[in-house]
Amino acid sequence: MYKLIALDMDGTLLNSEKQITDRTKKALSEARAQGVKIVLATGRPLAGLKAPLEELDLIHENEYVLSFNGALIVDVKTGNIISKCILQGKDYKDLFKLSQELGVHCQAFSVRHGLVTNETSQYTEHEAHINKIDINIINPLTDITDEEDIVKVMFIDPPEILDSAIAKIPDWVKERYNVFKSAPFFFEITNKGVDKGVGLLQLADYLNIKQSETMACGDEGNDYSMVKAAGLGVAMENGIDKVKAIADYVTDTNDNDGVAKAIEKFVLNK
Repeated sequence: MYKLIALDMDGTLLNSEKQITDRTKKALSEARAQGVKIVLATGRPLAGLKAPLEELDLIHENEYVLSFNGALIVDVKTGNIISKCILQGKDYKDLFKLSQELGVHCQAFSVRHGLVTNETSQYTEHEAHINKIDINIINPLTDITDEEDIVKVMFIDPPEILDSAIAKIPDWVKERYNVFKSAPFFFEITNKGVDKGVGLLQLADYLNIKQSETMACGDEGNDYSMVKAAGLGVAMENGIDKVKAIADYVTDTNDNDGVAKAIEKFVLNK
């Protein structure tokens, strides 16, 4: 029996209209009634998860999220951090300098300042809008200390510009950090130890849940490790080929209740 289901948000739990369908809500509610933990596993900050958590009735004691792609595992009710694996201000400064050399916009999440950037763009505004958070304009070279807690850094731009920059990223970045695309216009850079798969297994261990009792659903590059690490890894039909190739099962698309169908099949035995 699966006791923990980790769900990516965009492209997985949410359809193209950024909504959770009634069928998906029903499947999740029935799974919870059987004692299954439902865990949102996303690149978003906790502040950006309030609405979906409320919609799914998940703001209670002993409910958790994997935020920032697993960099922070947080107790939903109290905000207490169960696990933290982040960067520092010095990393942000080094990566910001690189972004200027590559000609791409750069933003970051600071524990103290929230969403920060030296220059806003349509994608920074998109990030702020979907998470319902403010944008803070700062110069990382002068306004951030070397020791400041930085959760992640992101290079953001239209796919054609971003992909060109990614192709030129020097080896030291890949050696020092974990890097991945979470959307066609988002390239994320995190602590080397951060990924959703590690976060999933850490949370399962914290809850005394076996790896074989975990299930995960995802679609993008930042979901690869989670889908691979879970006892049952489920890829969305709309997902990238890399994720579908290592999944135990490929469900329907996010616009055709793929998450609900997978839960109905493997958890609810319908």
